[in-house]
Amino acid sequence: MGRQWLHAKREVAGLKKGQATGKLVKEISVAAKMGGPDPDGNARLFAACEKARRASVSKDVIERAIKKGAGIGDEKLVMDHIVFEGYAPHKVPLIVEVLTDNNNRTAPEIRTLFKKGQLGTPGSNKFLFDHVGLVEAHRPDAVDPEEAAIEAGANEVEPLTHAQNDDIPADATGARFICERTETAAVSKWLAANGWTVVTSELGYVAKQFPTLTEEQAAEAGDFLHALDEHDDVHRVWAAIK
Repeated sequence: MGRQWLHAKREVAGLKKGQATGKLVKEISVAAKMGGPDPDGNARLFAACEKARRASVSKDVIERAIKKGAGIGDEKLVMDHIVFEGYAPHKVPLIVEVLTDNNNRTAPEIRTLFKKGQLGTPGSNKFLFDHVGLVEAHRPDAVDPEEAAIEAGANEVEPLTHAQNDDIPADATGARFICERTETAAVSKWLAANGWTVVTSELGYVAKQFPTLTEEQAAEAGDFLHALDEHDDVHRVWAAIK
């Protein structure tokens, strides 16, 4: 689910760091466009700004991205949100979310990546996923995430470790809270007000079932997913792979 399959591979240095920063800035602009420029009233924007600060994105860059997304000032955000459905090698269902200012350029490039992915193929598969709200958070002490989920209004909760998400400190209690899409902001706000540090607050896709893969097959699917995620305009890759 999400991008946990690539954390062991990612190296944020040099060009990759610039690419990662660009995606963070784009997420800030999109969050501001969708929910307004006030991080206190926009859980997705708050989480995006916090993640950007941890990645050493400057305050000026963050503020410009917020203004651009919210349409404040001369610079306006022109961005299309496009969803591609398909399959990674070995019939692993996936959904690719793209943010682009030039669909005529991006769409053929994504299709080319599918062609290069050997068994990677486009195809309708949204029915294999639940479209939900996802909030990932951590806190320094030992607590029961299930109790927090009930209080926050989440439907489900899963443990989340540093190995799955490097925004979660190794010695912290981490969790992924799954909720109704309309409850995403409310869950984020409750967690933030009750000792949790929210690192991600967004709408996403959770696979209903996961295909059984050998270690070699999982590696091949992971390489294909990694290649998709490396594209500058790819915002999220959601895959039915553990």
